[in-house]
Amino acid sequence: MLSPTDYLRVAVDPIRLAILGHAAAGGFDIGALAEAVGSDPRRVLREVGSLMETGLLRPDLTLDREELREIARSLPQAARVDSEVLGDMWTAEEAAVLGRFFSGSRLATIPTNRDKRRLVLDRLAQEFEPGLRYDERDVNSMIQVFHEDYATLRRYMVDEGFMTRAEGVYWRSGGRVAPPSAE
Repeated sequence: MLSPTDYLRVAVDPIRLAILGHAAAGGFDIGALAEAVGSDPRRVLREVGSLMETGLLRPDLTLDREELREIARSLPQAARVDSEVLGDMWTAEEAAVLGRFFSGSRLATIPTNRDKRRLVLDRLAQEFEPGLRYDERDVNSMIQVFHEDYATLRRYMVDEGFMTRAEGVYWRSGGRVAPPSAE
């Protein structure tokens, strides 16, 4: 079985990638594919042979999907949310909710449920120091690290009281400041 890194090395070649794409569609004619990709048929035949050696291509010129599944299973499974992203400010239940919306350090989706969205906004508010003033460009830059729709998140943060805006300047006005107490 190929490692994920070896698979990428194999698949990054445009000719091999075209072969794999056609093989995924159910087989192909080597001459027709060579013409379609503007390559010498001998090169395509050579690449077909190397893909067969890796186990990705079957003799009938179809993709070995089980081999791809094995490669996918061998990928390391990242934690849904990096502990650095959360810190120790959240209960286990809150961390689980945040974990559904963050992928690594990125916010994958903005929750539509208000309570869940407020929890995400509280997490984002932790990036801003209480008492400091930020211009809009700085707020945008800080939020954009987490999600591309920084304008919506900035507006939600103001609307929900996590940030205050006056005369083009923002400051943190909400969000937790200490870990929750264990009761």
